[in-house]
Amino acid sequence: MDFFTPIVDDPYDFGRIAAANALSDCFTMGAKPVTGLNLVAFPCDLGLDVLGRVMAGGADVVREAGAVIIGGHSVDDPEPKYGLAVTGTVDPRRMITNRGAKVGDKLILTKKIGTGIVTNITKAVNPIIQAARSIFGHGGKLKDGVFEEAVASMCALNKTAGEIMTRVGVHAATDITGFGLLGHLHNVMEASGARARVRFTDVLQFDDLLPHAMVGTAGGGERNREWTKDFVEPSASVSQEMVAILNDAQTSGGLLIAVEASKALGVVQEMHAAGVSAAGIIGEVIDGPAGTIEVDA
Repeated sequence: MDFFTPIVDDPYDFGRIAAANALSDCFTMGAKPVTGLNLVAFPCDLGLDVLGRVMAGGADVVREAGAVIIGGHSVDDPEPKYGLAVTGTVDPRRMITNRGAKVGDKLILTKKIGTGIVTNITKAVNPIIQAARSIFGHGGKLKDGVFEEAVASMCALNKTAGEIMTRVGVHAATDITGFGLLGHLHNVMEASGARARVRFTDVLQFDDLLPHAMVGTAGGGERNREWTKDFVEPSASVSQEMVAILNDAQTSGGLLIAVEASKALGVVQEMHAAGVSAAGIIGEVIDGPAGTIEVDA
């Protein structure tokens, strides 16, 4: 089950993003989503036309995932919220969890990161972001096209990536959402009893993030940085802006996969051929204290 407040202005896109985000947990475990229940909190005075567009976006993405919406629940609420409770099926012999990564595995990420920064910077009114701008002194805009690319990424299902990793056979996986890349990687490494090494330049991200990193991660990303600093060890060449980007809270992010090194390049190539163009190897699992992460530039 997952739902949240709008992160984009367009009601249809908001519905698509919320549905893709809720469905992601099924694909992460190698499961097939079957049904979805709408979860709606909505101010009645905003109009049913707006709500209809939100739910149409969600319905279209659920249909794309091969599932059906069978009902839901709604309440009157001053702040709009939308999401889904999803049910899926999986063969327990092939189920993928967030534990089982092995030393020597390569780490694959299937979507660009930075959706939190992009959506925060483009919000017209956000008191947290405005306060951060006064501190860090950067109020510029993102390059043209970055916001649209981020929305397309958030709307995209992890279905194809999930099907490929399940067919190939991987050791562990998770999806990257609110805890950011480093937070979710920590959870996998802690559960697997291993350490990870990540190279910042290998982590595909949206354009033009570094100048906006500190302002754009105010709030959720800032809380992530405070949490992860105890188990993340950046090298001397890694700036605070780089660390901020790796801690950026994601919405409907990609899959983070730990796979045998000999299979990793083949998995990435197969994903590229299937349209998962952002998939790439970002690091590896190494021996060391469980849950810790090295970050190189």
